[in-house]
Amino acid sequence: MDAQWILKHQDLVPSVLLCFYDLVSDPTLATLCDNRLKTDLNNLRGLLSQSGYKTRLAVVLFSDQDTHSVDSVQERLEAIRRACAIDAKSLFLAPSSESPDELERMAENMLTTLYGVAIEYFRDLGRHSRKKKARGVVPQPTVPPTSGTSQTLSQAGWNVRYDFKSAMFAEYRLELGNALLSFEQAYENLLGPELLEAIPSWSPRWNEARFLADVIAVRCLRCLLWNGQHSAAARRWQSHRDRIAEFVDRRGRGISNYGWKAWEARWAIIMANLIERTAVSGFTPATMNLYLQPEKNVMGERLQPWEMLHHTGYWYHLAAKHLSARRNLAHAMSEDDRRPPSSSPASHVANNAFTYDTYMCPDPHDEYPLNGAGGVDHSRMIVDCLKRARSEFLKRHQFRFAAELSLECAKELALVRDWKRVVELLRSLWRDMSFRSEGWVAIAEDLSWALRSAAAAVGDADLIIAIDWELLGQNFTRRTNWHYDITRSLEGIAPKSKPSVHIEHGELLPFVSASFVFRDEEGKAGQSTRGQLAIKSNAQQGSAPVVLKSIEIEFSGSVGRVVLQHQAGAATEPRKHGSVALSAVSLTDAAEDGAKSEVENLDESNRKLTLRGNANLTLLPSQTTVFGVDIPLREAGETRAVSLKLSFESEAFDLQQSLYFGSGINSSNLWYISASSTKRIARAIPLSVRVLPRPPKLKIKAPAWKDQYYNDEPIQLEFEIVNDEADGALAKLDVDLFGEDTPVFSIEVVGQGAGDALPSSTVVNDESKLRGLSLGTIESSKALTVRLNVPPIERSNRYDLTMRVTYHLSTDPGTPIVQTALLQLNVVNPFEANYDLLPRVHPDPWPSMFDYNGVNGLSGGDDDGNDGSSGSGNAAHAASTALTNMSHKGISQAWCLVTRYASFASEDLRVVNVDIRVQTARTVRCFHTKQPGVLPLADEDRGRGRLIRPRTIVEAAFDIDARKSTLDDRSPSTLDVSFVIKWTRCHPDTSSSEVVVNTTTLPVPRFTLFGTEPRVLASVSHIPPNPPSLNKDNSSPRTPQLTVLHVIIENASAHFLTFGVSMEPSDEFAFSGPKQTTLNLLPVSRRSVTYRLLPLPRPPPPTPTPTTPSANKALPPTPATPGGGADGAGGTWIKPGLVVRDKYFQKVLRVIPTEGMKLDKDGGVLIWIPPDEEEGEARSGEKVEAAE
Repeated sequence: MDAQWILKHQDLVPSVLLCFYDLVSDPTLATLCDNRLKTDLNNLRGLLSQSGYKTRLAVVLFSDQDTHSVDSVQERLEAIRRACAIDAKSLFLAPSSESPDELERMAENMLTTLYGVAIEYFRDLGRHSRKKKARGVVPQPTVPPTSGTSQTLSQAGWNVRYDFKSAMFAEYRLELGNALLSFEQAYENLLGPELLEAIPSWSPRWNEARFLADVIAVRCLRCLLWNGQHSAAARRWQSHRDRIAEFVDRRGRGISNYGWKAWEARWAIIMANLIERTAVSGFTPATMNLYLQPEKNVMGERLQPWEMLHHTGYWYHLAAKHLSARRNLAHAMSEDDRRPPSSSPASHVANNAFTYDTYMCPDPHDEYPLNGAGGVDHSRMIVDCLKRARSEFLKRHQFRFAAELSLECAKELALVRDWKRVVELLRSLWRDMSFRSEGWVAIAEDLSWALRSAAAAVGDADLIIAIDWELLGQNFTRRTNWHYDITRSLEGIAPKSKPSVHIEHGELLPFVSASFVFRDEEGKAGQSTRGQLAIKSNAQQGSAPVVLKSIEIEFSGSVGRVVLQHQAGAATEPRKHGSVALSAVSLTDAAEDGAKSEVENLDESNRKLTLRGNANLTLLPSQTTVFGVDIPLREAGETRAVSLKLSFESEAFDLQQSLYFGSGINSSNLWYISASSTKRIARAIPLSVRVLPRPPKLKIKAPAWKDQYYNDEPIQLEFEIVNDEADGALAKLDVDLFGEDTPVFSIEVVGQGAGDALPSSTVVNDESKLRGLSLGTIESSKALTVRLNVPPIERSNRYDLTMRVTYHLSTDPGTPIVQTALLQLNVVNPFEANYDLLPRVHPDPWPSMFDYNGVNGLSGGDDDGNDGSSGSGNAAHAASTALTNMSHKGISQAWCLVTRYASFASEDLRVVNVDIRVQTARTVRCFHTKQPGVLPLADEDRGRGRLIRPRTIVEAAFDIDARKSTLDDRSPSTLDVSFVIKWTRCHPDTSSSEVVVNTTTLPVPRFTLFGTEPRVLASVSHIPPNPPSLNKDNSSPRTPQLTVLHVIIENASAHFLTFGVSMEPSDEFAFSGPKQTTLNLLPVSRRSVTYRLLPLPRPPPPTPTPTTPSANKALPPTPATPGGGADGAGGTWIKPGLVVRDKYFQKVLRVIPTEGMKLDKDGGVLIWIPPDEEEGEARSGEKVEAAE
């Protein structure tokens, strides 16, 4: 049995033979075609029977009929199936007119059905093999053994054959568990004493048996991997290796030859290939798994690390190791063993046959020929395995292992002198590897020398210079045959142009370490501080001195950099002691000649200071060179030494090395007092100095600053900048205004740029700022005035104002000085107000919805709806009313808006005028008038408004006349009102014509007019008493004072309503009018009832002073008689028992009071009765007598 048997069942002998035929639907040809089909199928079945194989036959018939007529051919299909003895599961009908998707679905169903047929086929073959094994009889050979064409097998050999066949058939059925059992049984029988142990190692059957054992082991590994038994697969791989190694070492030619290493390499590659083809889900790069956890059934056992399944990179690396060992053993063969058999004696050839294991590998003379031509390319195979392993390690971020494999791969490529690929492989590794920072100097050295050899071979000058610069350090092992002279790095190399190499910090291990220390912890701007730069050369002993071109120190802060240039004969000789050389370096400002331009340009980039000095920059091996420098300080803040740049220049190339202070060896806190003594700087960060700002003497004053500024007025802020410095100052101004909704402001410098446009600020993220406003030169002891103009601000807010003046003295242009003033700008609303909208009785009658021609001119009484109340009565109101009546014919209402406003300012303000702005819907026409006395003017203030003191409340009232455009509009309307106050600040020395009038608009809550519910209004008027008429007796009766009460009921709805009005008698007054009456109101109409009231005389009770009107109280009129006052002296309040009831809903309506009335706490109406003239005079006389 060999590979042909597996090939036969996998590729040659099918389990199912699927045939395709057309089924003709033509009735005239159907019988003929069916007979031909039966004949063809019977012939195929006969041929399959004659072949001796049990291949199943399946038939697919394509019909040219659609699916609806398939039922008519069922009889024909049944006849074909019976005539050809075809299983019902193996006969399919497919209409050819179906869509491609439907045919694809039918094909999938066919394959699903035939899959079971194929499984049954292989189950029959497996059952047949097990039956033959169970017989226990060795079959007769088919060919006589004497002919030499066949070999007889023992019973154990036949059992191995049967077990292998059963396992293969089970594997075809995907019964991996049964297949694994059969493979293991065949493997044990093969390596048992009856087979492999009985075969001599010189027999050709020895290698055949080994090959079969390897095949069975591979099949076992595949079954285990498919079943997910990963740890079992790793242990099975190791078990086969150990068992074969023991068997070959004991019975074969040993395991100390290249043949065995070749087999071990192949065995590791096979394991990697199996893992890749099995596609183990746990080894996808996304999982980042290095190995898989063992199965649950073996987790209790103590497993070794190699007994767990690792990713394929591990196996490729293992194969590379075995291939390397194979090459070493092959190269260790003697020359006699490497000669071809044609040139060697027969005895030597026979000896080699028993010395070297050539199982699956070439003979010694083909493995490593004596003439060096041909042979096995071991390096190629090793590099191929290393690359595959490196790729897998990189996928799982095993960078160290990948770097190690890259180095091994480069060494293999170097052996074959493939220098270009060595450079490509090692360049990035040499630049970025982590061996340097982690202290793996030996690996870095090995890599550097390997890469330098390759770079020299390909002529990469930049790479050679960088590697030689690193190999100068004492960290690496000294080579006796190397020059260690950086100027000779490019000997034998001719680059096209002069190389220039720049080495960043951390790219390699430099042989130079540097540190910088400030002597003082802090200093002041305008002064200098002492610093020391220490550079130590860690070059190899005996190496050539390194002469630097320059050293550049970068600083953070106002000090930009310090540049030290090489000068062999420096002015100051260094002081030396041992390996330390200390020298003082004088520095000069590189921009000293351009001081004027620096003063004129105050940008941040131009304030950087560049200092230069000359010194001897020769670095000797193991010598520390210290440079002492004085560094001037300019800006406040922290100045820190950041980095160092070493520049080397030769005839062949240029090189620059960057180093950062404060990292690793580049940090130190030693201060060299002299070349022989040092002291330790006891600071956490000795390479930085804190620069304190220079105290500014330039002052920012705000002489007219106020605690409060008000909304709706332009704000002008005036500042004085006073120079108390001894020299003139060139200054720039920065202004920042922080807050919510910051405005755009402008700045005016008094005396500069007259007539020019004022610079304005820019607003970004609630910050209005103006940068770099040039103030020019402010001479010593002089002042400059700056005005900040802020437009009117609508809302109250608080802003933070920052004034920052940056200036430079004319004697020290390099040191900026900053003066800052922080102010708080408070903008408040100067007024606050509350509002009451009080109803009034409109003097005009309502139009009738039953009058076709328009509004009827009705006259007094209950019929015409004239309420008899008086309105404002001025000419403007009369004219507006007449105009409104012509254009608007709807219902009308009158209201009184009472406002009480108070000053919340911190100073006296003068109110010039107050007014309201009314806005209503388009269907409503509104007019408003100001009541007399809104702004009472005193004699001293006449023509200049009213003086309002802080926290003083002032009242103003406005009459509002509203009318609907049409009677059809009965919906409620909203009234939007704004209260407008025009005011000025009090300027006693300024005429009124020069005062700026500010306008403050206060929002009034929205009110609702023209409600749809019935409304009851009450108004009063007073009939003064008639004077007594003189007669002969000089006496006549006097008519008393009467009060007329009008009750007006308004029906704004579209319904007919009935109301009952009743007046209860009272002991406070007598009245004339209906005690009880009923009023019927048409839709959109109003009617009134009039009562005349006569107060009854009684002792005057102590009447409280009428309070200020509110939302529910009206302001009483001021009595005109001298006997009464605004406090109510001489008058009284009476409460009529007036009740208005809705007849339908039996609901009592609330009576709304108007002028001269108010509501009591119970909801009743109180009427103010002014005092009689005689009563007032009498009470005034009583007061005078009491006063006397």
